[in-house]
Amino acid sequence: MKRSVLPLALAVSLLSGCSLIPDYERPQAPVAQAWPEGPAAQAAASGSSAAEVLEWNSFFRDPALRQLMQVALDNNRDLRVASLNVDAYRALYRIQRSELFPSVGINGSGTRQRTPGDLNGTGEPQISGQYGVTAGVNAWEVDFFGRLRSLSEQALQQYFATEQAARSAQISLVSSVAAAYLQWQADQTLLKVTQDTLKTFEDSYALTQRSFDVGVADALALSQARTAVDSARVSLTQYQRLVELDRNALVQLIGAELPADLPQGLDLDSEVLSAVPAGLPSDLLQRRPDLLGAEFQLKAANANIGAARAAFFPSITLTGNAGTSSSELSGLFDAGSGSWLFQPQINLPIFNAGRLRANLEYAKLQEQIQVAQYEKAVQVAFREVSDSLASRTIYEQQLKAQRELLNASETYYNLADRRYQAGVDSYLTLLDAQRQLFSARQALVTSRLAQLSSEVELYKALGGGWSDKGQPPQE
Repeated sequence: MKRSVLPLALAVSLLSGCSLIPDYERPQAPVAQAWPEGPAAQAAASGSSAAEVLEWNSFFRDPALRQLMQVALDNNRDLRVASLNVDAYRALYRIQRSELFPSVGINGSGTRQRTPGDLNGTGEPQISGQYGVTAGVNAWEVDFFGRLRSLSEQALQQYFATEQAARSAQISLVSSVAAAYLQWQADQTLLKVTQDTLKTFEDSYALTQRSFDVGVADALALSQARTAVDSARVSLTQYQRLVELDRNALVQLIGAELPADLPQGLDLDSEVLSAVPAGLPSDLLQRRPDLLGAEFQLKAANANIGAARAAFFPSITLTGNAGTSSSELSGLFDAGSGSWLFQPQINLPIFNAGRLRANLEYAKLQEQIQVAQYEKAVQVAFREVSDSLASRTIYEQQLKAQRELLNASETYYNLADRRYQAGVDSYLTLLDAQRQLFSARQALVTSRLAQLSSEVELYKALGGGWSDKGQPPQE
């Protein structure tokens, strides 16, 4: 008996290793091997060819921002859903993988039946019983042509893709919190600038009012001073509203109220962010979770082709059990009560109106769709990084010019104020200088916010933030 079972088991193990999954080859990336000529290439030149993106808690230096990000990672509902989806797909993979192995179980049964005499032919009622205990394999499909292995591989790749989607959600959340926090900081700074400007306008108005009262200033100058005060007050209410809206947006993102022990944040002029080298476009393929997820979806579609191919071949199902049975419960384990069953089945598809061929064609088309989606994802990633790199250089130049304009505006205001106090120039010149200085201060804050937001977008586009660098999880 053992000699006959051993060759059969060996044959099953050899044949079950057969796979009809096509050999996978990563599609050629439809982008250049270097960033576009111009500011983007110049910004990337300082980075190594295999640049590694910093962890988020190293890239973002503001202590208040880091604390808010940690709260968001712990409480954000969208991120929680993404994490639960990973667990769900892991469970689906385990369910599919279990089909590769036989399901072994023990079954115990017992019946006791009374049959009336007019039905059993004896004229006397009879009581009969049957009891049994069996252990065996129930309908196990021997995976000769790799259909089950292909489906298991498909489920595994989909699980990997979902895991990368969760990582992408984490990076997006961190970037969104950073953008919302920087906007909040910028609006608070603009509110402070407006408050200072309003104080200056009010002082000027008070001075002009006194000059008007003694007949030095005319009604036009007084009206101009009053207009400047009212305009600054309008701006003040606008920024007060924006600061509250920014706070509400942050609360929604982090999924909780702002911490009571939130430390003092850094000024926008401080080194809020660390520098990130870009590296080469090919680095994105190993670093961005959305690209890794798209490739895993492509591998899942490739594995599904193997399952569709295997459906053309016969499928063999084995059912077997061994146990004991008896008409009396007391004789269940007596000598001679043993029983066994071996029931192989083979299913050979002959005619199915083209269903199997259509299924194979559909699987191939799905793979082509995934190839196109993967290539599009690569192109989008390439553009996002190129745009951010170009913005990095341009914003640096813009910020430098804006600071020079602010210095010139301050000089202009100081000169206009002294000349007005000396009676050399009219109040109109001083008012123009005040407004220009206010506008230059606002523009500098806005430009700094745009620069920092661009750096955050670059960090996100490079797929940074996680130490495992996008490696797929191991089962």
